[in-house]
Amino acid sequence: MNKNTILGWATLIMILIGLLLIALGAFRYDDVAGWGFAAVGIGFLANAWVFSSLKGRL
Repeated sequence: MNKNTILGWATLIMILIGLLLIALGAFRYDDVAGWGFAAVGIGFLANAWVFSSLKGRL
């Protein structure tokens, strides 16, 4: 596995976890904790976007 493959897998995993955290915040927790889960999920998606843009440049 080269570095682009590793970044691709990391991007995929981070997208899945980000979507899972946003879904937890939206459907499981109805109080203030839901906002925290959604915010962390959005952060995971932002990091996945950075990893995706780094693919092929490192």
